[in-house]
Amino acid sequence: MVFSQTERDGLRKMSVIADIPSLDVSDLAEAGAESVAFATFLRDIRRHIHQHPELGFEEYRTSEFVRSILERHGLAVTGPLAGTGLYTDIEGAHDGPVIAYRADMDALPTADAKSVKYASRHPGVAHLCGHDAHTAIAIGVALILHRNREHLRGTVRVLFQPDEEGTPGGAVNMVRDGVLDGVQGIYAIHVDPSLETGRYGVLDGPVTSSKDRFRICVKASSTGHSARPHEVVDTIWVANQIANALYQMVGRFTDARQAAVLTICRFHAGDAYNVIPEQAELGGTIRTTDAKERTAINQRLERIANELAGLYGVEVQVDIEAGAPAVKNDPRLTKHVASVIRSFCGEEAVFHIPLPSMGSEDFGHYLEKIPGMLLRAGTRSAPESAYPLHSDHFDIDEGALAPTAALMAHVLRTHPDQEPG
Repeated sequence: MVFSQTERDGLRKMSVIADIPSLDVSDLAEAGAESVAFATFLRDIRRHIHQHPELGFEEYRTSEFVRSILERHGLAVTGPLAGTGLYTDIEGAHDGPVIAYRADMDALPTADAKSVKYASRHPGVAHLCGHDAHTAIAIGVALILHRNREHLRGTVRVLFQPDEEGTPGGAVNMVRDGVLDGVQGIYAIHVDPSLETGRYGVLDGPVTSSKDRFRICVKASSTGHSARPHEVVDTIWVANQIANALYQMVGRFTDARQAAVLTICRFHAGDAYNVIPEQAELGGTIRTTDAKERTAINQRLERIANELAGLYGVEVQVDIEAGAPAVKNDPRLTKHVASVIRSFCGEEAVFHIPLPSMGSEDFGHYLEKIPGMLLRAGTRSAPESAYPLHSDHFDIDEGALAPTAALMAHVLRTHPDQEPG
């Protein structure tokens, strides 16, 4: 399925795309990182996307921008998938497996506070997690592989997905729409402002946690007077009992050797200072790196809420929204990526991540289907590029874009199921 010509013309008018960046790829080898023109090309792509951020499942302009660049450089594009997603297949000159490389395109619903020319032009929406960089790098990967097809065995599918920040995440929809059909392995990167530019973080096994959202609503039959709480059910007090019980689960009910975090981030109840409200609501997230612990915590949370509600005579509603599973890097692919980093950048470029992040990444949905590997790419070179992910001042060292694209192109071309061309 593709956009109709009318839809595409409309998107172009909306996109504020004055010029589609182009590049002379005639001498674009895998060492494209050394090309000033290639580096400038990826920088311009990243900056355009950074200036025009779009939220999850609303990346129509971004999707059309990516499509236009790929098509201008001779690649066929399939999509939309999952609403705004798309992919391009680079077919090698020799037989081999189908492997994939994934980028995400969505921005965050928050303001950009940077004082730079390429800051977000859309109030309240900003690329503060690096997805603009991920998209630019993926375009670079596609062009390098396309230019060097004679050395490629099999097919590389470079895919651009919507709504990584959402729950459960756009990867679910991409998989549903068939993006992994026939694919045997998948790779991705995530920018990392805690690592210097030129260094890459690798970890075998869990590298990020799962993320589930929960909401618990405590309901009584009526409001009450603050002077006479014994005459009604104090919903805030009950909600606090539930909160305290939930906070005691991790490390007491769960195995302390398995990483897990439960955090309550929302608590809403009442408006008046002297009225016990009829309803109190709390909510937050559950994060684990082990699937069995994830299931057990979710079940115990619901049991605790219901049993305390019964004890104190209130009604309780528990909603748990499943998000992304933990990202678990395949050992063989992790070893392969580390080897390529050493050969391309030297031993000092490999950073062995000591512990998994308790943040989440919907790349985990792909890894429930096929083996894969998520690499951390360092993007810090100065105070301006050292702000953490999701900070309103977040930015990257754009000098990391071209080298990372060249690195990942070689990772894909030398995937373990392939023989050197």
